[in-house]
Amino acid sequence: MDRSSDIVVCRKMTDGDLEMVMTWRMMPEITKFMYTDPKLTLEGQKKWFNKIIEEENNYLWIVEVNGIPVGSMIITELDFVNKRCAPAFYIAVKEKRSLELAIRLEASLLDFIFSKLSVNKFVSEVFSFNKGVIRIHQMFGCRIEGVLKEHIFKNGEFYDVTVLGLTKKEWEEKKSKLKYEPIEFEL
Repeated sequence: MDRSSDIVVCRKMTDGDLEMVMTWRMMPEITKFMYTDPKLTLEGQKKWFNKIIEEENNYLWIVEVNGIPVGSMIITELDFVNKRCAPAFYIAVKEKRSLELAIRLEASLLDFIFSKLSVNKFVSEVFSFNKGVIRIHQMFGCRIEGVLKEHIFKNGEFYDVTVLGLTKKEWEEKKSKLKYEPIEFEL
């Protein structure tokens, strides 16, 4: 299916989105790739959301495809001293998951953090079994910087975590060779 005509935006998350995000966040196919398997409540989501939006330089977006919410993107804990950040996103609506959407989101996110936030380094921690996300990061120039052995204990098992990184200079070199349709981020 050709998705190149899809209109993709990242709009600010609102408290009206919290129940939907809570549902997504507890889906086994989403939590499988996250450090925790939370048992969330709407009250807890509201507390989390209010704490995040009170702090400056946190960004919470809902990813929409043709006006339909399909996922979430987040940038928190920006490290302005060391000029790095570790953003993340997921597509919860299975029918909208595609390599093309992942590429557009990743490229647009990297462009946003390096040009708008003036960070010098993108950092990502990914479960080592999540080969798809590791490959996508590598497509954009990220390099594996190490593997944290048995780093996360979840559901009775220890999991290795792959750490990837990309500097602003590396992104600028890679970006000049890429073709992608950028996504706008509502601020």
